[in-house]
Amino acid sequence: MIRFFENVGQIARLIMEAFYHIVRGDVEFKNTTQQMVALGVRSIPLVLIINGFTGMVFSLQVAQEMKRFGAESFIGQLLGLAVIRELGAVLTGVVVAGRAGSAIAAELGAMNVTEQIDALKAMATSPVQYLVVPRVIACMIMVPALTVFAHLIGMTGGYVVATNQVGIIPMVFYQSSIRAINIYDILCSLVKAAVFGIIVAIAGCYHGLNTTKGAQGVGTATIAAVVSSMIGIFISNYFLSALMW
Repeated sequence: MIRFFENVGQIARLIMEAFYHIVRGDVEFKNTTQQMVALGVRSIPLVLIINGFTGMVFSLQVAQEMKRFGAESFIGQLLGLAVIRELGAVLTGVVVAGRAGSAIAAELGAMNVTEQIDALKAMATSPVQYLVVPRVIACMIMVPALTVFAHLIGMTGGYVVATNQVGIIPMVFYQSSIRAINIYDILCSLVKAAVFGIIVAIAGCYHGLNTTKGAQGVGTATIAAVVSSMIGIFISNYFLSALMW
C-alpha cells in the first residue's frame, strides 16, 4: 500500500510539473514537432488498418442480424454510435499506447540507465521540461487528430461492407448515420482522445524516468508503460462516458 501511494504521488507530481511548464510556455517547439511526427504521424497506418477493419467487422455482424429482422434503417445508427462514441477513440488510444507509449518508455529508460538524465540535471536543464512536456503535448494533440481519421475510416469500412456485402441501400445507411451522429458526440470523443493521449504520455514518461537495472529494466519499464496506459485508458473511458452521456 505504501508503494502504491508513493507511485500515485510521483505520477501526480509529474503531471503537475509538466502542466506547470506548459502553462508558463516553457515548451521546446522543435522537439515537440519531432515528437508529433514520431508518435502521431507515423501511427496513421496502424490506426487506419485497425479502425477500418473494426468498422467492417462490426457492420458485417450487425447488418446481417438487422436485415433478418427488417431493421436495416438502424445499421448506420448503431455503427455511428459505436465508432464515434467508443471505438474510434479507444482503439486509437490503444494503438498509440502500444506503439508510442512503449517507444517513450524505452527511449527515456535508455537515457536514464546511461545517465543522460543526470547529465541534463547537471546542466541545470529540467528533464520534465525538455523530455516530458514535448511528449505530453504531442500525444495530447495527435491522439484526437488520429481519432478523426479513425472515425472516417471506421464509418467508411462499415459503409462498404453494409452496402456491397450485405446489400443495404446506401441512402438508408447514410440517413441512419446522420440521424445518430451529432457535434456533441464528436467533440466528446475528441476530449476523450486527448485524455487518453495524456495518459499514454505520462505513463511512458513515468516508467521511463524511473527505469533501473540496465537493459533488463528498460524492457520491464516498456511493458509496464504499455500495461499502465491501457488500464488507464479503459478505466478513464468508463468514467468519461458516464459523465458525458
